[in-house]
Amino acid sequence: MFFASCPRGLETLLLEDLAAAGAGDLRQTSGGVHFVAEWPACYRANLHSRIATRILCRVAHAPYVKEEDIYRLTFETSWPKWFVPEQTIRVDVNAVKSPLKSIDFVTLRIKDAICDRFRRDFGRRPSVDTRQPDVRIRGFISSDECTLYLDTSGAPLYQRGFRQKTVEAPLRENLAAGILRLSGWQPGTALLDPMCGSGTFLLEAAQIALGRAPGSRREFAFQGLRNFDPLAWKGLLDTAQAAEKPVQNAAIFGSDISPVAVRAALANLDRAGLLPAVKLGSGDLLEIDAPAAHGVLVSNPPYGERVSSDDELAAFYPLLGHALKRRFAGWNCFLISADSRLPKLVRLTPSKKTPLFNGALDCRLYEFRMVAGSNRGKAAADAS
Repeated sequence: MFFASCPRGLETLLLEDLAAAGAGDLRQTSGGVHFVAEWPACYRANLHSRIATRILCRVAHAPYVKEEDIYRLTFETSWPKWFVPEQTIRVDVNAVKSPLKSIDFVTLRIKDAICDRFRRDFGRRPSVDTRQPDVRIRGFISSDECTLYLDTSGAPLYQRGFRQKTVEAPLRENLAAGILRLSGWQPGTALLDPMCGSGTFLLEAAQIALGRAPGSRREFAFQGLRNFDPLAWKGLLDTAQAAEKPVQNAAIFGSDISPVAVRAALANLDRAGLLPAVKLGSGDLLEIDAPAAHGVLVSNPPYGERVSSDDELAAFYPLLGHALKRRFAGWNCFLISADSRLPKLVRLTPSKKTPLFNGALDCRLYEFRMVAGSNRGKAAADAS
């Protein structure tokens, strides 16, 4: 049994990814999906899911009353089945409504139990590496149950393996991919991020347009497990890479008022080998024109800690709304924000509001359908 996590609000999209990978018995919950699968489906999900954050394999589950119950469960789990004592480990624990006083102590007891099991079986124990461990073990503790998982992903799946340059408050790649899917954008349709920052939307869109699997340029923790099947993995990876299209112009456009941001986006696109697919330039959203008669605009406008004051936002948002109405008629515009005042301040009526979480920030994805041939933006429902 497995559990895949994702940004809250994208669970339905994650379920679609997992079904496409061959998973079964899918059960959606807040922040993820439980599923049953053979290991090749786990490999496919890691390789192809644009939405998942991590994919965890459940290795033990039992009720508990005190810390020693968790130690016993961990000790009795056959860790040598999965990895060898020469590999390094890291243990992380999350708890919800647990009566135990110290999660740090629980984490220590899980680590001790794993090491004690290896000492019993081999006379030696794995070392701890909190930065780049070979094996990550994750514990989840509810009010009365403990579940232990092996992390099959390693580094979070939103780390595609190439973005290095970042600017303030970047979106995670899987959230950006989810927003693109929620927007209904399809390759071949013009796409614009006019406040592109380090280029997350542009990178994700280019990969989608070129048919590039998001995990095709990185490694995974499952490759270090004892049950790893290298031939099955090679077949999946070869198939994914053979399906990629040549890198060429994909009607994806990005701009930013900050030259630093534009340089970061250029560097990231170049490192990913995706620069020819995207047209990127400097420009102020309030002044640039739409790059096509119709298309999809997606952006993560400034809000909260990204600006100096509420007064600055209150001044910017009406200008943003005016620019969308004046310059983007015929476009569907999607803005993600934690600022609930955004629709009122941009003076536009959203046709849809989708709850999403950007990390811990409770956000909304607002859809504004800018009606062609009109001097003012309306929601699609208003135009009908």
